[in-house]
Amino acid sequence: MATMAEDVFWLPDEAEPHARTFMQWPVNPVVHPDAVFLDMLQQAIADIANTISEFEPVVMLMDERHAKSARRKLSQAIDIWNIPTDDLWCRDSGPLFVRNGSGDLAIRSVNFNGWGDKQVHDNDARIAERVAERLELAFLNNGLVGEAGGVETDGDGTLIAHESSWVNENRNDGSRDQVSALLLEALGAEKIIWAPGIKGADITDFHIDALARFAGPGKVVIQLPSTVLPEDPWSAAAFETYEILKSATDAHGRAFEMTIIPEPQDTRVISQEFVASYVNYYACNGAVIAPQFGDRKTDEEAAVKLSALYPDRKLVALNVDPIGETGGGIHCATQQQPAV
Repeated sequence: MATMAEDVFWLPDEAEPHARTFMQWPVNPVVHPDAVFLDMLQQAIADIANTISEFEPVVMLMDERHAKSARRKLSQAIDIWNIPTDDLWCRDSGPLFVRNGSGDLAIRSVNFNGWGDKQVHDNDARIAERVAERLELAFLNNGLVGEAGGVETDGDGTLIAHESSWVNENRNDGSRDQVSALLLEALGAEKIIWAPGIKGADITDFHIDALARFAGPGKVVIQLPSTVLPEDPWSAAAFETYEILKSATDAHGRAFEMTIIPEPQDTRVISQEFVASYVNYYACNGAVIAPQFGDRKTDEEAAVKLSALYPDRKLVALNVDPIGETGGGIHCATQQQPAV
């Protein structure tokens, strides 16, 4: 039998069964200086965690000195682990679990650097390794720098990503081919489909999981505006990604079945920085935890389409507007540990 270091590890599809969900408690006053808003943000994180805990175990990571106040918001079903955090983005800085054919788990390092050193991350940069130590799992590192929110996998050999989040000097110095090789090795995949994305327009350099997601092998769900607006580079980039994916094939030569969800228009929060992404949902055991933004028409359409993509799961829609105000969503705040 090969050793763990010699085995091929891959990142399973998110919709496969989980052992638990990991999340992070936001606390850093440099990142969140407004105490009132931070309290609202923590409540939104608690709402997600409490909802997921109805379907599978949840671990909330934080320095233990915050545990007493956090427990006022968190269900007793949620475990608190003493691993210090800065911010909430567990998809990006949390433990990225990979699995091999023997059923062994390991944690893959993507050397989180605060989205290209845009944000303080003294604690968040160490979370993945600290979780690996606590669980006594191998910690695999091939030098790749980035965030798991910047790449989507179908768990069956195919990745999709925006170049702007990876082929970027603030993370990786190499060419696209060099970064592709690192990503494919890190996530155990065979093919990556790149779209350009946008550099510098937001802290993530346009993570793919705010725009397009795999809903299983051969299935992509994407959120699109009604039209390309000349003054809005996000709309042009979204349609550019759509056209690339629509004409692409996966690692097994399959064309993608595309599901389009419209952008909400009448949202509760009106802000240029507000992220209102229906596709930034989380597929946990038996449920899909998705956002709603107050636009009745698109909230309902998104719920119908997500329910059709995951017919055996309960659709739970939450108001998590404070997370949208900080530039992300439910998927950004969660990270799954696959069942073995």
